Amino acid sequence: MFISVKFVLLSVMMSLILSACSRKVPQDGPPKGNINVSQIKNPIPRKETKSRYGNPPSYVIAGKRYFVLPTSDGYQKRGIASWYGTKFHGRLTSSREPYDMLAMTAASPELPIPCYAQVTNLENGETIIVRVNDRGPFAPNRIIDLSYAAASKLGFSQKGTALVEVKTVTSVPQSTLATQSNQPSYLINSTTQLAHNPQLFLQVGAFHNQSNASLLKQQLASLTHKGVRIETQQHASGKLFLVQIGPLKGVGESDQLLAQLQQAGYREALTVIS
Repeated sequence: MFISVKFVLLSVMMSLILSACSRKVPQDGPPKGNINVSQIKNPIPRKETKSRYGNPPSYVIAGKRYFVLPTSDGYQKRGIASWYGTKFHGRLTSSREPYDMLAMTAASPELPIPCYAQVTNLENGETIIVRVNDRGPFAPNRIIDLSYAAASKLGFSQKGTALVEVKTVTSVPQSTLATQSNQPSYLINSTTQLAHNPQLFLQVGAFHNQSNASLLKQQLASLTHKGVRIETQQHASGKLFLVQIGPLKGVGESDQLLAQLQQAGYREALTVIS
């Protein structure tokens, strides 16, 4: 029986496609066994040359453009943290360093890499230091992706997400290191205010004109059953009127409402923690 070469090649290609489709996508998760993360020390911040890799002025992921900050100095942001583990362990990070889920590292969509950051869990007061050497997270409504070890030390590896504050930290003089323990106390900024019960809001707009804020508040009231408030803040440019939805029950409700707002055209909505 004559079988054409074209038919054989087509059959082989279909087999490969079906094999790839049937292959399970690896699930992310924690490492096997009991890991004592209390023995994993915080990194000591030091001056490092900016990586040749992972620092473009901007980049696009899933249709969204992200902008890399020119410097990490003075960075401070509150939002939702997530973590990544076994699925990415050993893979190259954006800085071309292998990812180690048991190292105190993190990924940021906007901070220059490498740099160091102090991350505080606003729900329990735990604080760590991480070295930022990767890009991410790219899921909506997230500001930082921590290694498994870092998330465990902050107390949310089982929960999956946490409300956090991220502050960049600079290198420490050698004279200071000589007199300090391995704890990151020399880096902790006492001005951080921890909420006993941090509340989650989505901020949809900020206006200098109060009438515009009131109009947006009316529009949002027809989209959600959650409360809509107008908060005022004093800035160098004058008073700002912030339109916020909440308080929200948690990260799940925040994600769901954010998707609803973006679908309705409010693409600049962002998470606010008070």
